[in-house]
Amino acid sequence: MIKKLTEMKPGESGVVCATLGEGWMRKRLLDMGVTKSAPVKFGKRAPLGDPVEVTLRGYELSLRKAEADCVEVEVEE
Repeated sequence: MIKKLTEMKPGESGVVCATLGEGWMRKRLLDMGVTKSAPVKFGKRAPLGDPVEVTLRGYELSLRKAEADCVEVEVEE
């Protein structure tokens, strides 16, 4: 099942399918290692929903909601 990173629940994990977006935002995500086939585990969400924390390539990464909405993940069931 493919979900956007913002739609994942804490504890869910999967693999990055696509990094959407344009310009600086897409480049920033790619520079941080959010690339196709990277394993990702959703950690937690701030009380107001922004930012979200994920574990990616062995490190914890906090993303703004707008950035996380540009990442599609194939969730393991």
